[in-house]
Amino acid sequence: MVTAELEDDWHRMVVTLTHRDGVVVDVASDMKRWPWTTCRGAIAQLSQTLEGAALDQLARQGERTHNCTHLHDLALFAAAHAAETSAIAYDVTVSDPVDGRRVAELVRNGVPMFSWRQENDLFIAPSDLAGLSLSQLGEWISTLDRDRREGARILRWAAIMAYGRAMEIPEGLSATAFPSGACFTFQPEQARDAIRRPDVPRDLSREGALPLADRAQSFDLPPGSDGIIAHQ
Repeated sequence: MVTAELEDDWHRMVVTLTHRDGVVVDVASDMKRWPWTTCRGAIAQLSQTLEGAALDQLARQGERTHNCTHLHDLALFAAAHAAETSAIAYDVTVSDPVDGRRVAELVRNGVPMFSWRQENDLFIAPSDLAGLSLSQLGEWISTLDRDRREGARILRWAAIMAYGRAMEIPEGLSATAFPSGACFTFQPEQARDAIRRPDVPRDLSREGALPLADRAQSFDLPPGSDGIIAHQ
């Protein structure tokens, strides 16, 4: 059994995969904080998508956007580390833009892995990424070793999600105000019933508002880790 959990401004979610002989036999997931009224319907969808699949084939199911993308990515993260005997934590920080500049950094189990700098959404550091956008990192990421490839993907997704901090999305707004198809809630059959929930964002930039602080202590990991995985 392997568990992965994340927390950011908009979400706190957890996925546990029970596996036997390399096959997922049970998927248990939960949402402790979620932005749209329909999001929790994706809990059943994830089980339907992944139960019975081989651990090393979950990404090939090809149904990421029919699921909650956060639950789905957590499941893939968990599957990739199903043989681990100790916890892994990623601490991800993305600054709000100042004069068009922002910094995105990722630390794995207390060890810095990446520090990216952008200006007007293009990289200015490190030098080998200069001039690229987040959407153009695929080829570069594919050249990295396993751990750095995983870390780069997590940081890229976090940097994309961080743009949401600047978006005005009032409670009560219908999901039909956005393009369809991006995730479970934005599929047409869900979007018509999806309403933005009140009081969801938690401003993790406030002093003392560390993500997953309670879980970090349980796994003997640094407080403030944005993602946790543990083998149980």
